[in-house]
Amino acid sequence: MKKWLPLLILTLFLFNCKSRKTAMQQNQNIDSLAVNDVQDPDKKENHVGDRMDFYQKIYLHPQFDYLKITSKITADNIKVSPLDAIIYIETDKKIWSRIDFLFFNAARALITPEGIKAMDKYNKNYIDSDFEYLNNLLNVNFIDYKNLEKLLEGRTFFTLSDRNAKIVKNNDGYLVESISNLKISTENIEREYKIMMQYSNDFDLTTVNLRDAKSNDAMQIVYSDWELQPNNVKLPKNVKIIIKGSKNSQILIENTKFDFSRMETPYSVPSSYKKIEIQ
Repeated sequence: MKKWLPLLILTLFLFNCKSRKTAMQQNQNIDSLAVNDVQDPDKKENHVGDRMDFYQKIYLHPQFDYLKITSKITADNIKVSPLDAIIYIETDKKIWSRIDFLFFNAARALITPEGIKAMDKYNKNYIDSDFEYLNNLLNVNFIDYKNLEKLLEGRTFFTLSDRNAKIVKNNDGYLVESISNLKISTENIEREYKIMMQYSNDFDLTTVNLRDAKSNDAMQIVYSDWELQPNNVKLPKNVKIIIKGSKNSQILIENTKFDFSRMETPYSVPSSYKKIEIQ
């Protein structure tokens, strides 16, 4: 049996919930971030840049209303990959996606701030749920709608407080690291993460490393081949997601084309399809 639904979810970053509100236990005072030079560990750290300027570079980006991404998806647990996919984002409103295999539309999804709907046309079933299932797939508890948009676009989705941010200049650009564990609470669970984010010298996000402080669960996201679009929006052509711990998987999203025009997003489930209940 083909596992279209999990792959579709992985395609959408493997992944608010209408009742979930992610509570970041952190101070949003960005002006207190420090950027230090630590290439020589025996040398006293020196400030190398304006703190607010660094914040603006990694958090503020040109805005757009619509984004259509044409992609090829490779996953280590799907024998028929690579698959063709379309991921369409209507900023702050919805994420729509379809997966095709040999010209056959195998799966489709519609994600909004209220929840997720996805149907598997190969096996004739569907899900209509919140993001609990998707967070479980990723071994995390912080995915909500806005974080999903940021993840797909290669945008920074964590903000560390002034007391918990170590930001240093290294040979690859800038490394942002949590000094102590970051606590993230939802209505069902609180988890603690160690976080590292690497940026290029041009302030493009290149690597995100998340590790659960109380288990072996970890996730790494690697962004590469950033490309400047005609409307001055910069996006990654390759997104690699690696999940380790109680679950292990790997997926590569190769973005071959970006388009910023609006498109139709049809989604309707045939009455003959069977609903899958998410436990």
